Amino acid sequence: MTSTTSTSTAFEKARAEDRAALIGYLPAGYPSVEGSIEAFATMVEAGCDAIEIGLPYSDPVMDGPTIQAAAQAALDGGVRTADVLRVVEAVAATGVPTLVMTYWNPIERYGVERWATDLAAAGGAGLITPDITPDHGSEWIAAADAHDLDKVFLVAPSSTDERIAMTAAASRGFVYAAAVMGVTGARDATSDLAGPLVGRVRACGDVPVAVGIGVSNGDQAADVAAYADGVIVGSAFVRCLLDHAGDRAAGLAALRELTTDLAEGVRRARA
Repeated sequence: MTSTTSTSTAFEKARAEDRAALIGYLPAGYPSVEGSIEAFATMVEAGCDAIEIGLPYSDPVMDGPTIQAAAQAALDGGVRTADVLRVVEAVAATGVPTLVMTYWNPIERYGVERWATDLAAAGGAGLITPDITPDHGSEWIAAADAHDLDKVFLVAPSSTDERIAMTAAASRGFVYAAAVMGVTGARDATSDLAGPLVGRVRACGDVPVAVGIGVSNGDQAADVAAYADGVIVGSAFVRCLLDHAGDRAAGLAALRELTTDLAEGVRRARA
């Protein structure tokens, strides 16, 4: 069994270096299972402090077209939950905290306790659950606590203070601040809603807050890192692979270049 590493260790390391943590996302199984493992390894080598592995799902209500395209390609290629766990095990073996981001239906079908057992055995840090809230996630919370797994719930600018307090109290690892209303995707400018949202979460406790708002370059990462504990990047990484579909070396080179730029950005913010 691989030992699990909580995402909190990535935030502690970043805090000790007076910077934000960089969290990178890709869906498992794109362009293939082995190809995604290689892509994640490249991101870790180039500076990602933690990794989010997407579990491809047929009804991704929160995902924009870029992530949807890669996830659908993974599904079309036959990727299943067992493959996701294989990717988790490979990425966690690098020593970087490794989370799964998933909609709830696949976990319910797999079996919540069975999933928690298998995720912990693979060395996974925990789950990001965009479509369940703490007050509707009691089964997952119990299973996660039993297996020492992170529980990362989301808040949004529309969240009430009461719900933010509940979410901060229930989360372990970090709170995911989705600071753009709508689906995921790289954007030209960062949201002015993100800073106030981070402040509202921080007022409820000392759990780290990571922001996902369509960051796609080092300058945007620096903007977000100035006030957040972590910067989450997904669509921009996926785009590197989609733009170089069929050219493994070019896709990995693009991933490495983007990761390096983002990692420099989260370090520049407080210099």
